[in-house]
Amino acid sequence: MDTFRLLKKDNGSNARCGILSTAHGTIETPVFMPVGTRGSVKGLTPQQLIQTNSKIILANTYHMMIRPGAQTVKALGDLHKLMAWQGPILTDSGGYQVFSLSTLNRIGDDGVQFASHIDGAKIYIDAKVATQAQNDLGADIIMCFDECPPFPSDRPQLEKAVERTIRWAGQCKEAHARSDQLLFGIVQGGIDFELRTHCAQKLIEMDFDGYAVGGVSVGEGHEHMIATTRHTAPILPENKPRYLMGVGMPQDIIAAVHAGIDMFDCVLPSRNGRNAFAFTKQGPIRLRNSTHTKDTAPIDQNCPCYCCKNFSRGTLRHFFNVGEMLGPILATIHNITFFQQLMAEIRQRINDNTFTKWAEECMELTQNQKTIAEYTIL
Repeated sequence: MDTFRLLKKDNGSNARCGILSTAHGTIETPVFMPVGTRGSVKGLTPQQLIQTNSKIILANTYHMMIRPGAQTVKALGDLHKLMAWQGPILTDSGGYQVFSLSTLNRIGDDGVQFASHIDGAKIYIDAKVATQAQNDLGADIIMCFDECPPFPSDRPQLEKAVERTIRWAGQCKEAHARSDQLLFGIVQGGIDFELRTHCAQKLIEMDFDGYAVGGVSVGEGHEHMIATTRHTAPILPENKPRYLMGVGMPQDIIAAVHAGIDMFDCVLPSRNGRNAFAFTKQGPIRLRNSTHTKDTAPIDQNCPCYCCKNFSRGTLRHFFNVGEMLGPILATIHNITFFQQLMAEIRQRINDNTFTKWAEECMELTQNQKTIAEYTIL
């Protein structure tokens, strides 16, 4: 059976709906994955995640290798048992930490030497180590080890990162030892379309279960991100899932679906929720603002989440201002529900042939906004 089945293509764009099959269930795409970096989406129980209509979550290989260790997770029954999550899980490879922890690592042609951000202990990760660790963690979808170059990077630096990414992808495929895990390759190349094409073609020759567009959301800005995605997504096989890594602003998701992307992850809904920032269709709500002191309305009257059904903006402001942990929990529940409702609307609009006009109106609105924070979903 094919792991990815294309169900519907949009008439006016590259958007599409599909079904991705994994060892722990099927996923409707386009899909958003909440991030559980260390084996938990901060503040939420698995049951609360289910109630947000989340179907798949992401965990971070590097952080799980640091603590408690991949072998410890395996001994505990793998990530599904550790997290008490019976749905699909995706793990990244640790390649992003080559970028985000650049002051703590030394990159070589064969792998990366890290100094642990916890205690400074030396840690070495290469393609084989990253793949074996993900085999032990037991996620349904695992990622090839790659090099994510910073922005801006000059052409020689991008070429070296692409060459390493391609070589490491081959080594990951050789090391991959579990047939119940899907292995995705990651396309790198910065905003250089020629290098993106070259990297994609080499990875396609290796025939991975899916393909990711990596190396975006690293400072290049919305326009470069979307231009790179629009170039790269159509190059990737139509019969394989396409994943845009680390992208999560609503307008970025809409534009990327328009370009042909199927999967997304980002810490944005949970991190912003913990910082009293709530997403709504009418625009963002900053819950610490004094305007909400005696506000009896929920964050969003039309939101079905537990937070909006039971708590007012005034109550939430109080929780945040006095440091009650319930405030961040409730705002996170709302934000993840908002994102899952956005994805459900995207899927419905693709199926109803109303996606293109709606998405283009959203993208036009985005271009007219002064800041990302002002963005409103139509």
